[in-house]
Amino acid sequence: QVQLVESGGGLVQPGGSLRLSCAASGFTFGETVVAWYRQAPGKERESVAHLGHTEDYTNYEESAKGRFTISRDNAKSTVYLQMNNLKPEDTAVYYCRVAGLDFDYWGKGTVVTISS
Repeated sequence: QVQLVESGGGLVQPGGSLRLSCAASGFTFGETVVAWYRQAPGKERESVAHLGHTEDYTNYEESAKGRFTISRDNAKSTVYLQMNNLKPEDTAVYYCRVAGLDFDYWGKGTVVTISS
């Protein structure tokens, strides 16, 4: 059974940090592209960060550059998103996505709220 389970979301004050995790199971994780997306209230889902299977390729949404870091642990089949210097506009549901040659899976999301 394929599963992507996000965790690590919560309520944080502006300037704080969070580390999101996405644990994958039920498929071969190694040769995949992984990514984080987010959807703020009333807005469309947008890409935050992408990472290739060899970690040679990374891509960040403009507002995430310099503050967010995507990484992966293939041995644990897990994707991470380290988020620093968080801002109120980072408030959203964050989704993990894992794609291979013939599949494309999404998690159910974890809520991140940035507020004082």
